[in-house]
Amino acid sequence: MTGIAAGLTGFAVLLALMAIRIPIAVAMLTTGIVGYGLVSGWMPLLAFLKTNTYYQFSTYSLSVIPLFVLMGEFATHAGMSRALYRAAAAFMGHLRGGLAMASIGGCAAFGAICGSSLATAATMGQVALPEMRRYNYSGALATGSLAAGGTLGILIPPSVILVLYALMAEQSIAKMFVAAMVPGVIAALGYMLAVAIFVRRRPEAGPAGPRASWPERLESLKETWSIILIFGVVIVGMYRGWFTPTEGAAVGAFGAFVLAVVKGGMRLRGVVQCILGTARTSGMIFLIMLGAEMFNAFLSATQTPMLASQMIVDAGLSPLMVLAAILLLYLAMGCVMDSMSMLLLTIPIFYPIIAGLDFGMGREDTLIWFGILAVVVVEVGLITPPVGMNVFVINGLARDVPMWDSFRGVMPFLISDLLRIVLLVAFPGITLGLVRALG
Repeated sequence: MTGIAAGLTGFAVLLALMAIRIPIAVAMLTTGIVGYGLVSGWMPLLAFLKTNTYYQFSTYSLSVIPLFVLMGEFATHAGMSRALYRAAAAFMGHLRGGLAMASIGGCAAFGAICGSSLATAATMGQVALPEMRRYNYSGALATGSLAAGGTLGILIPPSVILVLYALMAEQSIAKMFVAAMVPGVIAALGYMLAVAIFVRRRPEAGPAGPRASWPERLESLKETWSIILIFGVVIVGMYRGWFTPTEGAAVGAFGAFVLAVVKGGMRLRGVVQCILGTARTSGMIFLIMLGAEMFNAFLSATQTPMLASQMIVDAGLSPLMVLAAILLLYLAMGCVMDSMSMLLLTIPIFYPIIAGLDFGMGREDTLIWFGILAVVVVEVGLITPPVGMNVFVINGLARDVPMWDSFRGVMPFLISDLLRIVLLVAFPGITLGLVRALG
């Protein structure tokens, strides 16, 4: 069997294991171990497992991940999601579809202190769904807006996926965070526009609520100052070099902890729950990382990435055509894979290809731009059928809404996503403008 045939066989086995509901981390680890052993030999496999596993997880920079996860856990216990939703609803709740727009705005703001799409969707869903039910919102609009809004958790910095991409592509975490800000704001505004168009066609789907007075609106903003402060200190401090990304994550986690104790009334039991939740999430992320590393080692042994790169170069395609093909592949993979696994599996293959193409900008700018595009497209996979994880999370909270209605409800947001991807590809300055301005 040739190298590329072995690599494609490995992909087929991986998809087959996923199809029978083997966890993605286990599927990648199993396929990678067996494939590497068959291609390179079993003794080299044991040597690789012995040294690489320790080297990968003893890296200091990886400590940023559990710290950002812990920050999100504390933020949830501090009741920040409720404060953010109330503030957004006070300003937009009187509009048709206003509560759905407020949910999206709340998700965007909560994503700035959480960094996980699933956690953002689940937390905001618990807060917003009862309110939208009370005002007779349609099940499709209520669940669709929350599932789509939850995807902002991995785009609005600080984001675990942005950290992972920065580490794999050897880019600045702070610059990745800054580059994601404008695309994140565009995403939130695009989702709100999708809601406005949806309720214009179906006014009964999102009835207007009562208008809040200006004193009520200003009062709601008082509860959000601490969130803005934590976000500002973490992002500005990292970018200005006041502290490293790991130190910034620790500062953010400590700030969220103080708020959880002072505002959320968290006590020892809550602290233990946050630590256990962080351990579970971090363990899942690291196991996926190990599985992806093992599978990528198998692919490297078969020389599939190098052969694929050479085939693309020999095909004579323009850089934009190559980029379009990669993004379309991400959209297709997003229908069957979760976002983190997809990114960890593909970035080691794709980023050297992109780095070697001429997009009219420097290597660093190209890789930052591609990283944001990759995260945006991966984000779309969280709401695409049949494995839209955010849709399943929100539908689990709204058990009276049929799954079909939830997937139907995300369609306007998918259209918004596709238009946003085209915009970011056509105008790289949207992503890189803020990075260059602050540089």
